[in-house]
Amino acid sequence: MLKLSIERMDFIKRSVLFVMLALIGTGITVRAGDNSGEKEPEAPANGIVFINGSWASILKKAKAENKIIFFDAYTTWCGPCKLLQKNVFTRADVAEVFNKDFINVKFDMESGEGLMLAEKYPLEGYPTLFFINPDGKVVKEVIGYQKAETLIKVAQQVQKEKVQSL
Repeated sequence: MLKLSIERMDFIKRSVLFVMLALIGTGITVRAGDNSGEKEPEAPANGIVFINGSWASILKKAKAENKIIFFDAYTTWCGPCKLLQKNVFTRADVAEVFNKDFINVKFDMESGEGLMLAEKYPLEGYPTLFFINPDGKVVKEVIGYQKAETLIKVAQQVQKEKVQSL
């Protein structure tokens, strides 16, 4: 009886080892073999350049440069917010549009000045992406994770509407 148990234990150990090695090998193969032929756009080191400063100084800068403010309202616990930061804001095509045409800012809406801004610009969910004119008026609001292509189209539309209103 004892001999049967030891044999069974050896079999279980070997089985577990085999499964672990198979999983590790599969993970390496998936990572190494991910050549789908589609090349991700190369992202600049910084992607979108978000400036720091008080809300008053940001409005002042927007007025001086006659630019719309792109405002990323996020929280530290928000998964889609983190995905935007990692997968969208770092892309070269997104950075090219936003760094040229907008004053880019982001605030954690649950700390610091973000708390005051959450009262001024009420939120329905995270992330919320605001396009705000130099007078502090929201001209466009987008809620939730956006694909890069969609975000670029929204930004271009906001710019087009700004030019038409001049």
